[in-house]
Amino acid sequence: MSTKKQTSGLSRRAFLRSSCGAALALPCLESLNARTAGSAMKPAQRVAFFYVPMGVVREEFFPGEQKNPEQSFAGSHAHISTRTLSPLDKMGAKVSLITGLARTWKDSADQHEQCGSCFLSSLAPGGSTTSRMPQGRTLDHIVAEQIGTGTPFRTLEFNCNPHKDNRESIHFDTISWYGSEYPALAMRDPQQIYRRLFTSTAAAPAQRITDLVLADAKSMSGRLGRDDRDKLGEYVESIRSIELQMDRLGGMRAELEKMNLPEPSAAHLPRGEYLRLIGDFMVAALQSGLTNVATMMIAPERWETPYRFEEISDKPLGHHGLSHRGWSEELRKIDEFHVRQFAYLVEKMDGILEADGTSLLDNTIFTYGSGLGNGAAHSYNRLPIIVAGSGGGKLKTGSHLQCKDGTPLANLWLTQAQAVGGERERFADSTGVVSELNV
Repeated sequence: MSTKKQTSGLSRRAFLRSSCGAALALPCLESLNARTAGSAMKPAQRVAFFYVPMGVVREEFFPGEQKNPEQSFAGSHAHISTRTLSPLDKMGAKVSLITGLARTWKDSADQHEQCGSCFLSSLAPGGSTTSRMPQGRTLDHIVAEQIGTGTPFRTLEFNCNPHKDNRESIHFDTISWYGSEYPALAMRDPQQIYRRLFTSTAAAPAQRITDLVLADAKSMSGRLGRDDRDKLGEYVESIRSIELQMDRLGGMRAELEKMNLPEPSAAHLPRGEYLRLIGDFMVAALQSGLTNVATMMIAPERWETPYRFEEISDKPLGHHGLSHRGWSEELRKIDEFHVRQFAYLVEKMDGILEADGTSLLDNTIFTYGSGLGNGAAHSYNRLPIIVAGSGGGKLKTGSHLQCKDGTPLANLWLTQAQAVGGERERFADSTGVVSELNV
């Protein structure tokens, strides 16, 4: 990274600060940009990934594959009209469903072990003679070379697995890699994430960032236009809501740990609330320019530790075990549950306006996906892939792209790498780009 470029990017970055060492990065404010750059800045391109383990129930995820007519769902957007995808109906015009994509399994490692760890990999299946798996530098770090050099964090990695009772290697629980066998360790504890994104000293350990910087926020408001004052107020309030939710879940976990439960206390936390909290951190980081590239792994592959999907069951459920039993309404509801959390973040990003009137979603390429097509069969073909946002107008949205079965997933990654300015002609085992996505 060149020092000149980094300094230039950070000189335009505004913070709210307190005397106690707290610093809250601000979103792009037109009033400040007009003073520092002479005109409103063009919004940055962002790239984010939302990884779901264990594949999906295909018959309820992909349009036209329902086994029975009564399982069909007539949504408001024909290209995503299934019950499982129904949470995305509202955002259908800014979402593309891509079917037919596949990965190649290297017959030298466990199927689940290769799912997340190789999902974003830049290494072709036969690209290494020393590694058991086709695992190289992942797409997030590659695109960060184009769009992440002027941000405080070149990439940020989030993981929604609060458990520590694993019996698997790190390959089952990591999707972001600097290179083969070099994992980018993700943040998974809300307190850890909070401290890393919003630094504070030990001088006021019990105080929250929003409490510490409110005076600075009030002072800054006098220099802002009306729209920017509203934007600043909404942003500070969004951080406040993160703090409140973090405190709520932390208190809930502390109480659970006092109980004699057969499962780890984290298994009884409301799963949706936990996922949305981690997702809110990611959105805040993208909005404020702390990073332009982020990954969010929803859960690890094959871990048997259960979760309480509060909209589905009062008792913790094991996703991996359910995935091996084939079709069930309970498993389908877990798929829909994950899509609902993705849809929540898509809608949230679309509601955040940038300086030029576009939304954070408009300037992001946000991909939902899994390294398995069908969990019970451990199949690597017909992967469930959804792309939201256009990356600043670089990609088309609002359609169902039916690629030829067996089209390499790497074709999509090559398309995204080129959309953010990469000049590479190949990515892993790509055979070209997904031309239907390009504007």
